[in-house]
Amino acid sequence: GKKEKENLEKRTSVVLENLGQTIISDLGSLESQQDFRTPEFEEFNGKSDSLFFNDGQRRIDFVLVYEDESRKETNKKGTNEKQRRKRQAYESNLICHGLQLEATRSVLDDKLVFVKVHAPWEVLCTYAEVMHIKLPLKPNDLKNQSSAFGTLNWFTKVLSVDESIIKPEQEFFTAPFEKNRMNDFYIVDRDAFFNPATRSRIVYFILSRVKYQVMNNVSKFGINRLVNSGIYKAAFPLHDCKFRRQSEDPSCPNERYLLYREWAHPRSIYKKQPLDLIRKYYGEKIGIYFAWLGYYTQMLLLAAVVGVACFLYGYLNQDNCTWSKEVCHPDIGGKIIMCPQCDKHCPFWKLNITCESSKKLCIFDSFGTLVFAVFMGIWVTLFLEFWKRRQAELEYEWDTVELQQEEQARPEYEARCTHVVINEITQEEERIPFTAWGKCLRITLCASAVFFWILLIIASVIGIIVYRLSVFIVFSTQLKNLNGTDPIQKYLTPQTATSITASIISFIIIMILNTIYERVAIMITNFELPRTQTDYENSLTMKMFLFQFVNYYSSCFYIAFFKGKFVGYPGDPVYWLGKYRNEECDPGGCLLELTTQLTIIMGGKAIWNNIQEVLLPWIMNLIGRFHRVSGSEKITPRWEQDYHLQPMGKLGLFYEYLEMIIQFGFVTLFVASFPLAPLLALVNNILEIRVDAWKLTTQFRRLVPEKAQDIGAWQPIMQGIAILAVVTNAMIIAFTSDMIPRLVYYWSFSVPPYGNHTSYTMDGYINNTLSIFKVADFKNKSQGNPYSEQGNHTTCRYRDFRYPPGHPQEYKHNIYYWHVIAAKLSFIIVMEHLIYSVKFFISYAIPDVSKRTKSKIQREKYLTQKLLRENHLKDMTKNMGVIAERMIEAVDNNLRPKLE
Repeated sequence: GKKEKENLEKRTSVVLENLGQTIISDLGSLESQQDFRTPEFEEFNGKSDSLFFNDGQRRIDFVLVYEDESRKETNKKGTNEKQRRKRQAYESNLICHGLQLEATRSVLDDKLVFVKVHAPWEVLCTYAEVMHIKLPLKPNDLKNQSSAFGTLNWFTKVLSVDESIIKPEQEFFTAPFEKNRMNDFYIVDRDAFFNPATRSRIVYFILSRVKYQVMNNVSKFGINRLVNSGIYKAAFPLHDCKFRRQSEDPSCPNERYLLYREWAHPRSIYKKQPLDLIRKYYGEKIGIYFAWLGYYTQMLLLAAVVGVACFLYGYLNQDNCTWSKEVCHPDIGGKIIMCPQCDKHCPFWKLNITCESSKKLCIFDSFGTLVFAVFMGIWVTLFLEFWKRRQAELEYEWDTVELQQEEQARPEYEARCTHVVINEITQEEERIPFTAWGKCLRITLCASAVFFWILLIIASVIGIIVYRLSVFIVFSTQLKNLNGTDPIQKYLTPQTATSITASIISFIIIMILNTIYERVAIMITNFELPRTQTDYENSLTMKMFLFQFVNYYSSCFYIAFFKGKFVGYPGDPVYWLGKYRNEECDPGGCLLELTTQLTIIMGGKAIWNNIQEVLLPWIMNLIGRFHRVSGSEKITPRWEQDYHLQPMGKLGLFYEYLEMIIQFGFVTLFVASFPLAPLLALVNNILEIRVDAWKLTTQFRRLVPEKAQDIGAWQPIMQGIAILAVVTNAMIIAFTSDMIPRLVYYWSFSVPPYGNHTSYTMDGYINNTLSIFKVADFKNKSQGNPYSEQGNHTTCRYRDFRYPPGHPQEYKHNIYYWHVIAAKLSFIIVMEHLIYSVKFFISYAIPDVSKRTKSKIQREKYLTQKLLRENHLKDMTKNMGVIAERMIEAVDNNLRPKLE
């Protein structure tokens, strides 16, 4: 309970104060502490890969780096003195909390000072209990069941990491550590009981909560604040060795070298990831990300195979595309004169200039697209459900099943807790950062800021639309000599030129806005002040994804569902902002333009991310190595090598997730228009895994290991995308593609009473879907150039389903239009209900936690409780036996003299 936790913290503080006083008394005096922290106190005389203090006994658990003010070339003496005092106060408090420090100057730059931090056994045990860290009780004797796919063992062995190189980790039954039950835990070697990742996590917990200044009854504390203010230049745990070769130190585990060799190296691209070693070295939070990314990539393999099959189906059947043949036919498409698509400047044009685009459209707008859209609606549900099962297995294997009780408040939150209130449940006083009114005010301000920036994104999209409307007139004027025979111009229609340039500009604006919105989202979340790190990341995740969703997908939504849908007809067009005439789709539809937009954004995003993630850190490290060329013959120690690597940042993993979730949205939301999207995502992810691995092991400092139970807020985001994807794909097929109008024509309007053919056919489809307009009915504003290269014509055609001039209901929607609308709505309802029913059945049929994993969890909990209870009973029996012996001895000593 909370009261027990507070009592535990009070006892801990007392223990630490006593421990600090003991250390101070050993040092002699406060001046001795100052000498202990003086950079000249120790000089590096060990090996370059050493992970220990100069005595070779105490392990380095963390490193703090600062620049010595006395050797700075600056006149800001007052500022430097304040920084020095804060740092000395902070280091004094670290010593009082039981940590041991050793300062060493840089061998390459004497202004840099490295403060090495070591946590003794007593400190580790105390904070392991405070942090509820699970530690081994006894080896796990539960045997794993053998695989049911015995025939695939050889193939699996080829893809798996060689166990002779990376040995499997021994499994243990675990329980939250308690100092008074220390004998119950599996302690063979004290130095190995807390592994390096756990030691670093405990030390970082202390570093984040030790104060360095008190002003106006407000405590300032935490290493993050000190680094952000420049008092320290860096704070990080050490890599265990060089990544290219093993350490010369026989006590080094060489895990970084093994990860580079078996995980990050290009020759291991076909192998499975060593997830247990990743988790051991970088922590569960990094491990769960790579587990999710690997599982997502595996599932993409199935989607990519089906997507390629649908693409090949469309490609091989494009020669049988009747409506495309009619467009390209010189006696059909070559004689159909289309109405101008803009006012005054646009000429009349022949339908056959869209021949090439109509051929390409046949590849994507086919029956295979419908099959693939239904498949992807089911695939995404399978992926999410099976990932939940895999995640539950990792929770058991990595001891994060009951992680929530380990969550601690963020130092930034604790520092702002100045208001005292009475807890309604415990009726005890507790501190909070602001009152209920202040919390409501902050939420209102944050929501308003988010809404404002979303409106700004929408404004940028409107700007792109205005660009499209404006530049289309220019391209129509410059490319008005199209005749369908020029080998270059027949590919460069005004629609194509407008689409490509607008997509490129849209991508550039998206990348620029991303940089701005990242900082804005962080500022808003910091102002909101979430309590725990999980709450902070979840809040930031929702804001960033909301921004990115609007930023990346808004242009695609416009092309898919708005462009060409509200254009009116040539005699009465609809105008955007009262000035710009709305865009029309290509006679084949907007599906090909949506495919182009997706290809440019997905491809450009992948290239840009690789430049940011790979080239920039590599170039920065290369420049750093070039500037560090020195004539010194001293060996550079491990802590200095790691300092010159690039910092990952606390939100580094957040951006990796965000990148993949945005890709997940492209793969699922608009897959009906681009069946090759899963293949592109698959290739990108195979490279992404190894690039991220290479980046972590070679270019970045070692991250502070963190616990994580799951992928956090990304899971509900993916579930929301999966639900929305069914709707978007159904609407793309219904409203963006031409599949429904073609089916309506084939089954209803190709034969009597509406058609003239004796059997079902697609012949005459193009002529039936293009309405007739009388040139004399043009208004002055929308008057095109009737005397263009195509000659003087009294009528032109446009893409719509309306009655011709002279009809009693001229230019009104005809019966074909209402049949198509009814068919589209029916299709959306049937497809959505069908896929949602299958999704519901799959979600119900596949439990989130497998029966085998549930049994393991229950079995381990039973054995753990039994073990602790038996050990407790043994201790009680032993104590009672000792008491009984003493009582007997006392009675014997009292009665013997009387008897004698």
